[in-house]
This record gives sequence, C-alpha cells and structure tokens, in this order.
Amino acid sequence: MDQICVVTTVVDARSVADVLAAAAVAGRLAACAQVGGQVDSTYWWRQGVETSTEWSVQFKTTPDRAAALVEQIRASHPYEVPEILVTRVESGNPDYAAWLYEHTRPQGS
Repeated sequence: MDQICVVTTVVDARSVADVLAAAAVAGRLAACAQVGGQVDSTYWWRQGVETSTEWSVQFKTTPDRAAALVEQIRASHPYEVPEILVTRVESGNPDYAAWLYEHTRPQGS
C-alpha cells in the first residue's frame, strides 16, 4: 500500500475554506480538497475560553508535497495561530494513491 497525507485545518468562513481548497488543488499541492460543514469549536484563546463556528478543510496529498501545502495554508490562513494537522496514512487503494501522486506533480513534470 502507498502512503498518502491528509492535511486538515479549520477557518471561520465557508468562503475562506473554499479559497484554501481551490488554491491547493489548482497549485497541485493537493489532488483533492473537501470542505466540511459547520462545526462548533471551543478552545482557549488569550486567557479565555471561546466558542466559534468553523468550517473544516481536508486536503489529500503526497508526503513529498505536504510541507509545501502546509506553507501555502499558513501563508493564506486568516488565523494568527492556525490549526494545521498532517496525518500520514496508508491508502487502501493503490489506484487512488497513484491518482493522488499524478495530480500533485507540478505541471510540466
């Protein structure tokens, strides 16, 4: 089985999630990005507990493209301290892993 990376983040607006998803796929840093529905998050921020509504974005990429994807997300993310999680997983479908690899290569490669 081939290893892939799932990179996740959350943002404060659906439109921001859509922009992050589209930029990652258009830039071939992710082969696929999924924007999840609203989620209510409770967290510590500046000495207090806050609750806000957020949208999740899950990107599928390859291990060799994950660092560049994380950097792009960080550069475009509206949060001062964004949550960006990278999980390496084994693909249960070698055809999917091959598709993912093919669509995360820079154009012309």
